[in-house]
Amino acid sequence: MRKKKRTSWNAVMLCLLCGVLFGCAGVESGKKLAVFADAGEGRFPLSEAVVVCDEADGKTVAKVAELFAGDVGRVTGKDAQVKTDTVAGSRFVVLMGTVAGNRWIRQLAEEGKLALPSLQDGWEQFVIRQVSRPFPEVESALVIAGSDRRGVAYGAFTLSEKMGVSPFYWWADVPVKSQEKLYVEADYVSSTPSVKYRGLFINDEDWGIQPWAGKTFEKEWGSLGPRTYAKVCELILRLKGNMLAPAMHSCSAPFYAHPENKVVADEYGILITTSHCEPLLFNNASLREWDTAKDGDWDYSTNKETILEKLDARVSEAAPYENVYTLAMRGLHDAGMRGNLTEEEKVALLQQAIADQRDILKKHVKKPLEEIPQIFVPYKEALDLYEKGLEVPEEVTLVWPDDNYGYLKRFSNPEEQQRKGGAGVYYHLSYLGAPHDYLWLNTTPPLLMYEELKKAYDAKADRYWLLNVGDIKPMELGIKTFFDLAWNVESFGYENIDFHQAGFLADIFGEEHHQTFKELLDTYYRLAWSRKPEFMGWERE
Repeated sequence: MRKKKRTSWNAVMLCLLCGVLFGCAGVESGKKLAVFADAGEGRFPLSEAVVVCDEADGKTVAKVAELFAGDVGRVTGKDAQVKTDTVAGSRFVVLMGTVAGNRWIRQLAEEGKLALPSLQDGWEQFVIRQVSRPFPEVESALVIAGSDRRGVAYGAFTLSEKMGVSPFYWWADVPVKSQEKLYVEADYVSSTPSVKYRGLFINDEDWGIQPWAGKTFEKEWGSLGPRTYAKVCELILRLKGNMLAPAMHSCSAPFYAHPENKVVADEYGILITTSHCEPLLFNNASLREWDTAKDGDWDYSTNKETILEKLDARVSEAAPYENVYTLAMRGLHDAGMRGNLTEEEKVALLQQAIADQRDILKKHVKKPLEEIPQIFVPYKEALDLYEKGLEVPEEVTLVWPDDNYGYLKRFSNPEEQQRKGGAGVYYHLSYLGAPHDYLWLNTTPPLLMYEELKKAYDAKADRYWLLNVGDIKPMELGIKTFFDLAWNVESFGYENIDFHQAGFLADIFGEEHHQTFKELLDTYYRLAWSRKPEFMGWERE
């Protein structure tokens, strides 16, 4: 636990309203989760505890237990021990797992020693509770129980943040304040996330993350590979996200080129999705995936069989894992549909492409078609075709894009709001394209992000939110705001959204600087939004 600092009234209000300051030992909406440096009556001695998970819960929970034990070490200097076979031999245990998978959590629930409301059929929910004398040989247990594997992760990493470990401890070198002892008070029940699928899209990776990964972090692979994606997936999980759209420019190796990438994503419990121009997880921007000289033109009207063969192979490979599948057809990379066709002919062809792609899903994914997560993104010319009468199946999620500059172009109308598949959002913090790109600085104001995303949420866009983050760096502030909104959008409003990023920085550099950060960020966003720094070099792309 950090030593006490002077706290401004704004910081106090932020903590009470949002609960976003890492390590804030307070009560959020009647939910108690606090970390202390000193022992007090009823406090659980986390720094003396052993973490116990069950092998039956699988590799994601095992990975989370390992990371959480490491977080204890980042604070105290000594990693917690992780066990999977017994609770015996330890006076204090952290029981971590799902209700279905962890035998000791299940036993406590069956014996009436542990209440686990709403977890049985929940989605990514968790409970953190203390249990005194749970077993004859154990004095006290801290239970982190999840409705599913990601629920367990979100519970563990919520506690990690309270301990002072930022989700960006690795990506932004955020220091962790040392503390010899850690004690916990917990009686915390999470709510269902506001948005079901929440993820980031690595895009325009040519100048940042691709050369860094290929030349330093994964030189043996020469591109983003399983080591890089492991760090990306850990970040997503710590941010309470669950979805990744991998890098897809021709400069980097396509995600499925390395057989371990999909295994790593699944180990972290992260679903794979793709952008608007990658049908059924297939990256046609890469010559490793689609070579016109060898495969022919990417034209569904003339080369349908070859395209379907490629899509079939991709779904066959990916089907054993959790995915969100993009439907429909655009041109190569970010171009419009190929072929000299009228709009009516394009609508008919797109209708057929969607039907054919769904046949592939039925063939390979072992669940009813209506239960397979599917999206349609009406981006650029695809929106025109949708407005011309393209019929998107009822259970497919409509994902509305912004205009590439932070303003959403369309929301679901009252009729579309009744669709079984619901709606979502594709939002940019970084953009490469006409009329001008912006890649180098985080310049999207949190107030604009809140206003647009809240309007979308109120129009039932609560199924899928994807954030284009470019290289990840330097978008950390915007990324944190986006994922916190996606997790609990109702905790934000016009009265507190502009305090969110200042709180992030104040937690790192000191609460006494909170108001200064607020004023600096207000001025920065006002100037940067009036004219983005990237726009000052020349007037056209």
